[in-house]
Amino acid sequence: MAEEKSTMKAIQYASYGGGAGALKHVEVPIPSPKKNEILLKLEAASINPIDWKVQSGMLRPFLPPKFPFTPVADVAGEVAELGPEVSTYKKGDKVVGMLNFPNGGGLAEFAVAPISLMVPRPPELSPPEAASLPTAAMTALQALKAAGTKFDATDKPSNILITASSGGVGHYALQLAKHAGHHVTATCGARNIELMKSLGADEVLDYKTPEGAKLWSPSGKKYDAVIHCTTNISWSTFEPNLSTEGKVIDITPTFKAMATSVLKKVTFSKKKLVPLLLNPKSEDMKFLVDMAKEGKLKTIVDSTHPLSKAEDAWDKSMSGHATGKIVIEM
Repeated sequence: MAEEKSTMKAIQYASYGGGAGALKHVEVPIPSPKKNEILLKLEAASINPIDWKVQSGMLRPFLPPKFPFTPVADVAGEVAELGPEVSTYKKGDKVVGMLNFPNGGGLAEFAVAPISLMVPRPPELSPPEAASLPTAAMTALQALKAAGTKFDATDKPSNILITASSGGVGHYALQLAKHAGHHVTATCGARNIELMKSLGADEVLDYKTPEGAKLWSPSGKKYDAVIHCTTNISWSTFEPNLSTEGKVIDITPTFKAMATSVLKKVTFSKKKLVPLLLNPKSEDMKFLVDMAKEGKLKTIVDSTHPLSKAEDAWDKSMSGHATGKIVIEM
């Protein structure tokens, strides 16, 4: 077995609920890779809100598939062992990507990963930077694509609003939108206004001000698309700020949002609410890693925590006040 060890340290929870206090430090067998899988010696993993939402029971009874459960899917690591028929990697290769999300496994010293969701990690990217990318940056990329951005020479400048722009998905969406040549209005808390400007935002709204709550563009622009990275903003707030065929891409759609989306189709409204569900793709992952390697996509790391203090990272993510990404280093 990897490094002649048979067991590894991991973080698990054994039932729904409980937050950070329900996380347990355990010693479990190191898993073995199957066909088209590799065993990774993990270097870093990043937490996404979906991780603790699954723990809270938001997707019960479907996820997690069983208890006890080792959460987190976004990882960077080194190939320690190859499964049968794997020829794309060799031991010692550095990679980044997503584990099989339903199975989790990222809060551990080792994890089995499908090669279909892994890409090489260039030396220009540190493990925390790389592990931050998969879910958050890919969601940002696919949201902008859903809004009509192609990321090629045919893109025409649009007016884009990004809510919660200082969060994990938001800070990537801001940069990707600017890379595509769009005019970007960003919402965030007052403490992050200058940071958002440094990432390229053309206009920044403090969401706690009256103008920010109404999403009014300081220059009076109507939005061709909104990358909606927070919750509790109604369609009635978005609608007057949208251009004639404006779209709201909702990355955390509720049942109410789904209903609004259907209603807009039934009434043939040109303004649309588009629920987005992430579809992990290795080509998207490679695009993002290449951008980060070239310095065109920066990761803001809110904080890093050792595996032994995973509870602190979990608690920080649940607070909803992180700037950028929360990372656990092994």
